Amino acid sequence: MVQIEKEVNPHFEDFLFDWNQKFQFLVGGYGSSKSYHVALKLILKLLSEKRTALVVREVYDTHRDSTFSLLEEIINELGLDHQIRCVSSPMQIRFPNGSKIIFKGMDKPQKLKSIHNVSLIWLEECSEIKYEGFKELLGRLRHPTLKLHMILSTNPVGEDNWTFLHFFKDDRNKRLVLDDQDLYAKRTVIVKETFYHHSTADDNLFLPASYIEQLEEMKEYDPDLHRIAREGRFGINGKRVLPQFEEWSHEAVMDAVNSIRKPIERVGMDFGFEDSYNAVVRMAIDHKNKYLYIYWQYYKNHMTDDRTVVELEEFRISKELILADSAEPKTIQYFKQQGFRMKGAIKFAGSRLANTKKVKRFKKVICSSDCPDVVRELKYLTYKEDKNGNIIPDDFKIDPHTFSAIWYGLDGYEVSDLKGGSVSVLK
Repeated sequence: MVQIEKEVNPHFEDFLFDWNQKFQFLVGGYGSSKSYHVALKLILKLLSEKRTALVVREVYDTHRDSTFSLLEEIINELGLDHQIRCVSSPMQIRFPNGSKIIFKGMDKPQKLKSIHNVSLIWLEECSEIKYEGFKELLGRLRHPTLKLHMILSTNPVGEDNWTFLHFFKDDRNKRLVLDDQDLYAKRTVIVKETFYHHSTADDNLFLPASYIEQLEEMKEYDPDLHRIAREGRFGINGKRVLPQFEEWSHEAVMDAVNSIRKPIERVGMDFGFEDSYNAVVRMAIDHKNKYLYIYWQYYKNHMTDDRTVVELEEFRISKELILADSAEPKTIQYFKQQGFRMKGAIKFAGSRLANTKKVKRFKKVICSSDCPDVVRELKYLTYKEDKNGNIIPDDFKIDPHTFSAIWYGLDGYEVSDLKGGSVSVLK
C-alpha cells in the first residue's frame, strides 16, 4: 500500500474517505475546491481497490482541459507519475493494480455502449448533463461484486434544473428529498443513499484573499452570479419577469379577495394539447391598490375538447365569461355551442410584450398556494437573453401557459389609469 501525505482542506476531510452512500452530491461556489477533492478521492480509491471509474461531462472535448488535466496534476503532486500512466489519446488513466479511469461525453452517447463493469462514476458539472443522460448512466453503473458509487459535482444553477428537482425539491410532483436551506446551514447532510456536501471559497484555505474579494464585488454588479459564485446556492438564474410575485395560503388570498370593495373578476384560458396545456385561471383585481390575485387554476394536457368541457362544467353553470386564446376560433365556437360564455382575447403584433408589461404594472401579483402550476411557472419565470446577455422582453426561458391565460383574462383591462383611462368591466 502506497503511503501518501497530502494537505487538504478540512471541510473535505470526511468526504475524502466516506464511501458509505451510493450517491455523493457536491454543490458549491467558485474556487471551493470541490472538483479537486473529488479527483483526489477517485485516485485514492482506485489505488486501494481495483476498479474502473468513468468520468463524464456533457461535452467530451472539455475533459482535456478540466478533469483529465486536474487528475494528472494531482498524480504529479503526489509523486505517483512513475506508477500511474496518463494516456492522452484516447484519454485514459491506468493504475499499477489494474484500476483505470476512462472519460466520456454525453454528446457521444453511442460510446457509452462499450462500457462494462463500471463501479464508480463522476459527473462533473452534472447540471449541464440532461436528466435522461443521468438516468442512462445509472443503468451503466453495474458490477458483479463491488459496491457502486456515483459522485455528482456542480456549481448551483436554477431551481428548475433536474439536479435540484431530483436531489432537493420538486414542487410540481410534491416531492421533497432535502430542503436546500438545511444543506447550506449544516454544510453536510446524509439522506438515505445520498451524501450531500456544500462548499464555498471560504472552505479553500489555499485561495488568495484577492480571489475572494473579486467574488464579493459581484454583489454590486451581478447579484445572481454572486449567489452562485460566492454563496454556492441554488436560486433563480436570470432576471425575473415578475419580481412582485408572491405565494400566499389559499385562506389568506380569499380573505384578501373578499375584502376588496369592488373587485374585478376575470377568467382567462390558454389552449394546449401535446406539449402545451389547457390552462384556466380565476383572478380578482384590486384596482385601487393595483393588486392582482390568482385564486383558482385548471391545468391539463392531452385533453380533447369534449373531455375538457365536462371538467369545466362549473363555468357553463355559473356563466362566467372566459377570455381565451383567439388563435383557436374553432375551439371557442365549440365551447359556446356547449353553453359556455367564451370569447377570444384580442391579439395583435406586439401583444406578448404589451401583455407582459401590463402584468408587470401591478404592484403585487398574489397567487394562492392552491394554484401550484401558476406558482411553478411564474415564481421563477425569467427572461431569455440574446447572445450579448441582454434580455428579450417578450420571450422567456419556459413556455408559461398560466401566464398566457392571465394575459387573455386581463384583455380590455388596464392597470394604470394615470392618464385618465377608464377601467374596462366586461359584461
